[in-house]
Amino acid sequence: MSTSRSVALITGASSGIGAVYADRFAARGFDLLLVARREERLQALAEKFEARYGIAVNTLRADLGEEAGIRVVEEAIQNNPHISVLVNNAGVAHLAPFTAGSSQLHQADIALNITSLTRLSLAALTQFQAQDSGTLINVASVLALHAPAGSAVYSGTKAYVLNFTRGLQEEVTGSNVRVQAVLPAATATEIWEVSGVSLDSLPAESVMTTENMVDAALAGLDQGEAVTIPPLHDVNLWQRYEAARLEIFGAARTGVPAPRYQQ
Repeated sequence: MSTSRSVALITGASSGIGAVYADRFAARGFDLLLVARREERLQALAEKFEARYGIAVNTLRADLGEEAGIRVVEEAIQNNPHISVLVNNAGVAHLAPFTAGSSQLHQADIALNITSLTRLSLAALTQFQAQDSGTLINVASVLALHAPAGSAVYSGTKAYVLNFTRGLQEEVTGSNVRVQAVLPAATATEIWEVSGVSLDSLPAESVMTTENMVDAALAGLDQGEAVTIPPLHDVNLWQRYEAARLEIFGAARTGVPAPRYQQ
């Protein structure tokens, strides 16, 4: 299906957060390119959004944990100058002691959470910077800020997403390209089915709906936030965290060992 409007490409779009992002960008008048592994679900969403919003929806079946899947989405971005939004939402979590997982499992998590996100960001930002317009949204996690037992790999990958996104934000400063990191906390999605932790084991009041998460994230984007944490009510906590982080970075640039390390 051809299109002449701006296109929002959303990964992990067949359900949960990705499907809600697709709905919200369709409501904003974007055509869509939906990427996921489950073709039947993508087709059902495409039909629904086309009927509801009168937009064009293309779907692309791709496993972003595999080289072939990453390459096909890279090519889709490179071949479509109408793509003006990329939502890197696809991800996976296995929450268990590090040594309980195999090297193959950890590598697969890293491939999806880090490698595919990095390469798709490169493809999109190359295009956005050439056009001096576009929006990149990278979905990380509040676990980028904390690594409890059982979350070493997942927290590590999401910390990468956060810091990677910070670096990109520095590189596009002064341009018309926007880059946002989104840090959800517990959200009611299908990721829990493979995580090893039951959603039912979490306090119900701590779990956010996908609709509320995405709507808050988009409100943060509209307000110009670089990092959006949808369930964080006291923004002063984040501001103090950021100030302390930058103060530590600055204070560490002395070139001299701290007195506690000197005999």
